[in-house]
Amino acid sequence: MLDSLLLHSLDLGAGLPLAGILPDFAAIQGWLHGLGLGQVWGFCFGILLLCGFGLPIPEDVTLIICGYSTYQLNQDGHLGSGWHLVGIAILISLAGVLIGDATMFTLGRKLGQRLMVRKPFSTILGNGRYEKAVEFLEKRGAHVLFSARFMPGLRSAVFFTSGTLGIKLSTFLFYDGLAALLSVPALVGCSWYFGEQIHLVEEWAKKSELGILGLIVALALAALGKWWWGQRKQANGGDLQA
Repeated sequence: MLDSLLLHSLDLGAGLPLAGILPDFAAIQGWLHGLGLGQVWGFCFGILLLCGFGLPIPEDVTLIICGYSTYQLNQDGHLGSGWHLVGIAILISLAGVLIGDATMFTLGRKLGQRLMVRKPFSTILGNGRYEKAVEFLEKRGAHVLFSARFMPGLRSAVFFTSGTLGIKLSTFLFYDGLAALLSVPALVGCSWYFGEQIHLVEEWAKKSELGILGLIVALALAALGKWWWGQRKQANGGDLQA
């Protein structure tokens, strides 16, 4: 059902040809259906944790699987309140995402130069990704960490590089956490709430990344316009004083 989403959102930042290797959504869901809900949550937590290390598995599909499994395994309500369960699923997913991201950042901060020449880090940072991450961070500042969460192929490189450049952990967690608080509850919650219409979540997930990036671009343009207007006012003021 979500085969197209799986192929669409593959994070191929490590350059691995996984499109023909990864099982489709139906196969994954069929396997998970034989597990208990706690085991499914543990599986999703582990995958999200490894995604922080550059594992080329789409994070959005993992989040959808977490939410949909929470719906599917409790359709009759025998496990308790659905709202309570989806809240737990969201918290577990957030923990997996943020711990994985923070670990990648910390490795860059503590062991950056030594790890950069070793696999898998040399693969994650290769093909110009490290240089591009440095350029992003030096030109745009730490706030680029927010938009990095929506950059397949550069996310892990940016997080690792931000550590090597000495950005504070609190700053990293603020921007990355803010982005995660937008995407994680939305994907997990929607795939649970619309469990019977999972295809709607599929379509929304395909567009959500572009939508959030569009919002980021709009905010950047607004900031640029404000700066330009301030510069113009200052220049006009200087002319008047002269």
